[in-house]
Amino acid sequence: MSVSEVPQSTSDVHPDAECHLSRYTTLRLGGWATRVVTATSADDIVRGVREAGDRGEQILVLAGGSNVVIGDAGFPGTVVLVRSRGLKVIETDTDTVTVRVEAGEPWDELVAHTVANEWSGLECLSGIPGSTGATPIQNVGAYGQEVAETITGVQVYDRVTGTTARIEARDCGFSYRSSIFKRSDRWVVLSVDFRLARSPLSGAVRYAELARALDVAVGDRVPLAKARAAVLRLRAGKGMVLDAADPDTWSVGSFFTNPVLDRAGYERLRERAADVGEPPSWPGTDGTVKVSAAWLIDKSGFGKGHPGPAGVVTISTKHTLALTHRSGTARTEDLVRLAREIRRGVQARFGVTLHPEPVLVNCAL
Repeated sequence: MSVSEVPQSTSDVHPDAECHLSRYTTLRLGGWATRVVTATSADDIVRGVREAGDRGEQILVLAGGSNVVIGDAGFPGTVVLVRSRGLKVIETDTDTVTVRVEAGEPWDELVAHTVANEWSGLECLSGIPGSTGATPIQNVGAYGQEVAETITGVQVYDRVTGTTARIEARDCGFSYRSSIFKRSDRWVVLSVDFRLARSPLSGAVRYAELARALDVAVGDRVPLAKARAAVLRLRAGKGMVLDAADPDTWSVGSFFTNPVLDRAGYERLRERAADVGEPPSWPGTDGTVKVSAAWLIDKSGFGKGHPGPAGVVTISTKHTLALTHRSGTARTEDLVRLAREIRRGVQARFGVTLHPEPVLVNCAL
């Protein structure tokens, strides 16, 4: 475990560059932290969090930095960088394999590993940046799959009791892009268990766009490698696969979640949208309807490439749901101002309130 700190006085000394949080976010934004601890094992993570707690400091656990927006003022406390790695098979039978994956394992490397080993269940989540430990927090999902479908349990450090424990999937409170881990900072994810099917074929293709890309019917199954390749192409076409040479990928991916409306709210939206067409939607549970945030943004006048303040941040030129730091010279406040402008515009046009998908640290909409 390594530690970097900002000196108490910086009048004659440059702060340790390791403490500037823009280094650790895919947006390349964020101010200074007081201290940065790099944790390369579960024990290191626990030690870093516990010691900072004993000092009475604020604590931010940060891994891939692909789903977080950190304010220009930075973070006045200790940032624990999760860099633990590893995967091991903990259970297997004729039809399934259960793997335990350390929190810092890069997510897409895990997905590639499962595809190569003919373990089915994560293939449609290819190309998503970030770490494995972040996936249960957000209940990461894409192209018809969610991690909640394959997670059997999460190993955590409980900051209230000071102990480690396993939380079974049924107790994780998984819902659309949420979980108990997102709603509270009590638990720090150390590793995640996934139960996957032993099969060379994908799960049933549920997402119409992916089915079209694969030239199959919804419900069909395809070779795992074919599903992964198709998902990677679709994501890359939307600027959703990290590429240092492509400023459209300097983002947190989807900035807003797709709104989930009750039936009455959906009908009101349809009335207000009558002049621009039928809002793309998907039926949910209990009569709810999930609506495309990207469509709402576009039809509210915020198209691809729409500039924010001084043009230093923009909507992606490939997808209206991503806000990008294309210039490399922006502040977090520039990005937040663009997000506010979009949210106000969608509310005024359609009466629907958009909610941010990333975690906001020391900043707010």
